Amino acid sequence: MNHLLTFGIDHLWRNFTARKLLHDQTPEGDVLDVCCGTGDLSLALGKRRRTIYGIDFSPEMIEIAQRKAKRHPDLHFTVGDALDLPFENDRFAVVAVAFGLRNVCDPQKGLAEMVRTCKPGGTVAVLEFSMPTLPIVRHCYQFYFRTLLPKLGERFAKNRDQAYRYLPESVLQFDPPEQLAERLTQLGIAGVQRQSMTLGIVTLVWGQKITKIHQ
Repeated sequence: MNHLLTFGIDHLWRNFTARKLLHDQTPEGDVLDVCCGTGDLSLALGKRRRTIYGIDFSPEMIEIAQRKAKRHPDLHFTVGDALDLPFENDRFAVVAVAFGLRNVCDPQKGLAEMVRTCKPGGTVAVLEFSMPTLPIVRHCYQFYFRTLLPKLGERFAKNRDQAYRYLPESVLQFDPPEQLAERLTQLGIAGVQRQSMTLGIVTLVWGQKITKIHQ
């Protein structure tokens, strides 16, 4: 349903993120996908020939991710809490989260855990929905997000828990990209950058961990 409701563009967002985070200058080492859900970002990252670890609070989602990864021996999925990651300090070359940080009850602690498990010189990244700045795009986006998307979700997904009403509400209440960038800077991430995609519908925020920071 998420692929359908974004007209498949979400694949492009994840693939762009994988290319941006994993390139020739990226330090050697494994990658952690936090709040990995059913593993879509992990699969995109796995195309870059790295060992990927995905963790999510939902056993049902992890079960689906594991089925997707049957033919990918370098992808490893486990159930776990983003607020208490079961990994040692300075473990991963890249620690990323896509469309999951806003679902964590304490986003600041979640970010701190991501920073803790990232090795010095590694990258911490957040891919999340954002609000377009162009007025006409913003208006159309809000109409689709608040009005059409919940109805489509309830109709085609037969959703009784109003998950597709929660989605726009959680996005609108979450930090804008500039505030998210500031959070990362406060946690010791240097050179924080922002890259908006699809007219500002989503934004990738990322930066490098320079020294050991153990919260």
